[in-house]
Amino acid sequence: MTSTDFSASPSFEDGLAVIVVAAGSGTRLGYGMPKALVPVAGRPILEIALESVARAAPGADIIVTVPAGDSGLSDVAAAHGARPVTGGATRAQSVACGLAALGSDSRFVLVHDAARCLVPTRVTSAVVAALASGERAVVPVLPVTDTVRGVDAQGHSTGTVDRSGLRAVQTPQGFEAQLLVDVNLQAGLLERDEQGALTPVDRAEDPEGITDDASLIERFTPEVPVTFLAGDEESFKITRPFDLITARAVLEERAR
Repeated sequence: MTSTDFSASPSFEDGLAVIVVAAGSGTRLGYGMPKALVPVAGRPILEIALESVARAAPGADIIVTVPAGDSGLSDVAAAHGARPVTGGATRAQSVACGLAALGSDSRFVLVHDAARCLVPTRVTSAVVAALASGERAVVPVLPVTDTVRGVDAQGHSTGTVDRSGLRAVQTPQGFEAQLLVDVNLQAGLLERDEQGALTPVDRAEDPEGITDDASLIERFTPEVPVTFLAGDEESFKITRPFDLITARAVLEERAR
């Protein structure tokens, strides 16, 4: 993996698509509704995420993966000019559903978690600028600042892990569209029907060790470098109730 500094660019070429993954159940938030519908400062997480994407990538083809049988998230997506598609049982399967819905003219694709609804515009802009400059797989990251320790099978410490070589991964992750389609085909997350159209595969589980889209690149096309660029603390993922408090505070600070 390489690390490169790209300046943000307001110029986005035709052929940019964004898959916003919003099919999560949000069980840990405890609201009894899909996570992306949970309100932050009175607005659904998905709405805030889509507004952020639209500011950073005007004119992009935006696809939102939603839970099966959904109506609420689909309404939010449509109201913001995005195309809702039914996602899968896991995040990777939902991304595959989004890839199957890509237009034939898609050259680049960003994959973004709706739960990272506060990602600053400059981060998304920098990801696209890196793709436009010729990078094929781009991931925003942050240095790991906490002390990290290993643990054995008995729950005992095996010592402090050197954090200088560790990075926390964020989204949006950007890819050459055909590259991401190809690795999803190799992973068995996508297949082609008799007419050659892409179809998501209903799997019992994801391929082992696949935790994000960049890990598919590393597994199936190791010759393609995954380029790191600077992420942002405000790109945190809303997962637990405390994260909602933090998100409200960020929005209030931005409104000042």
